[in-house]
Amino acid sequence: MTRPVAWFDISGKHADQLRRFYTELFEWEIEPVANRDYAVVAAVPPGIPGGIGQSQPGHPARVAVFVEVDDVAAALAKAVALGGKAVMPLTEIGEHNLVYAQFADPEGNVIGLSNGVIGR
Repeated sequence: MTRPVAWFDISGKHADQLRRFYTELFEWEIEPVANRDYAVVAAVPPGIPGGIGQSQPGHPARVAVFVEVDDVAAALAKAVALGGKAVMPLTEIGEHNLVYAQFADPEGNVIGLSNGVIGR
């Protein structure tokens, strides 16, 4: 069974500026997430949802896609076994029943794995 790209994530040092930029550029509806410097971009069919937030200290701005899988831990282990490198361990957002992780492929491209999408 193929796995769909479920959501995207854009992060940078100035998350508020990024949110304003993309709202004005694409007229995206962006809803803040409580207690985080993150906001969810509403999906407009046939598009996918996403998010825009603050990058982690010491990490550059980036865009990532997240592929939906049934078992994030197993998919991350498989990526590593195939020559990838884990770059973000399993992370949970309990209030959204969401688990995600990230790996770098053999060329260094970072891809996310997720058991779903915030708000679904």
